[in-house]
Amino acid sequence: MIAALKRLGDHVLGRGEAAITVPIFDGALKPNQLLEEAEVVAQIEGANDLASDGKRLLVADGMRIVALAGNGDGTERVRFDRTVTALCALPDGGVAVALDGVEVRVEGGTSAGGHWTGAAGIPFHAVNAIACAPDGALVVTDGSQRYDTERWAHDLMDRGATGRVVRLDRGTGQGQELARRLEYAFGVCPAGADIVVSESWRHRLLAIAPDGRRRVVLDRLPVYPSRVVAAAGGGFWLTAFAARTQLVEFVLRETTFRRRMMKEIAPEHWIAPRLRSGESYLEPMQGAHLRTMGVLKPWAPPRSYGLVIRLSAEGLPRYSLHSRVDGINHGVVAATEVGDFLYLLAKGPGRVLRLPLAALEKEARA
Repeated sequence: MIAALKRLGDHVLGRGEAAITVPIFDGALKPNQLLEEAEVVAQIEGANDLASDGKRLLVADGMRIVALAGNGDGTERVRFDRTVTALCALPDGGVAVALDGVEVRVEGGTSAGGHWTGAAGIPFHAVNAIACAPDGALVVTDGSQRYDTERWAHDLMDRGATGRVVRLDRGTGQGQELARRLEYAFGVCPAGADIVVSESWRHRLLAIAPDGRRRVVLDRLPVYPSRVVAAAGGGFWLTAFAARTQLVEFVLRETTFRRRMMKEIAPEHWIAPRLRSGESYLEPMQGAHLRTMGVLKPWAPPRSYGLVIRLSAEGLPRYSLHSRVDGINHGVVAATEVGDFLYLLAKGPGRVLRLPLAALEKEARA
């Protein structure tokens, strides 16, 4: 009762979760140009996710999985009849994939042929991330029960809170729901006995215990977090597919305007975050996101952005990699380590990027 009254008071007074203020990029999140300086390994417009089997980089490219060599050459490993929306390399040599967000399937390995179309009596709708737990089970995030993976902006503008986290037992074939009513679950990674989950529209990371209890690991992020993966040296890599702005936060609180906008305007022209921007003069002018004397100011409020955060084992930011407003490598949705390199998927321009891990650690200590 007290919590409900507090939320009501916050919405009336515009404070707390109802405030339109956005945390600044500072400290470990101080902007730089490291993502813009990254090597472009491959241009893959249909890429949705990355994974590593320890030796090779695997890319979910449309309806197929491609093994990508260091020089950018790709070899098709397996092809499906639907788009691969999430990918996970398994320790036994197989791969787990999400197809069109509505089915999870295992190809190769000891549990080849395993598949799930739902869990806990609820069909999958927008599976966007898969991870393998220490016991071999699959843990997946089903982002939304209303919109598919391509229409994530619709879920944001509709104030969606139907995401969930599911555990799939490869041995028994059973599915267990670990958490529900998440505001777009997009990213999952085992961390000891807990499961770390990205809750995009709440701008935070959660740790979910085996008994379902939730603990906030990192909150008040200035971005919308996406997939999170373990780092070889301990801790995690957290990707973010867009940055928050005061204008979008304001629109999210103006229900009548937002609903008219969704009904009357094409989605690509909504006042909403995007994976890429600056391609059309019809795009909404978001604050200072404008060209002045032919120059797009890098500190301007962004419609699209590129960010990866290196987290400690406790979930605290150590350093970050940026592609700012005037950059290209925006919409980062996946990261994985292969050998001495960190590979990233910038979905906005459709690029697979590579950065040497040693240089990143050196930059962090500088």
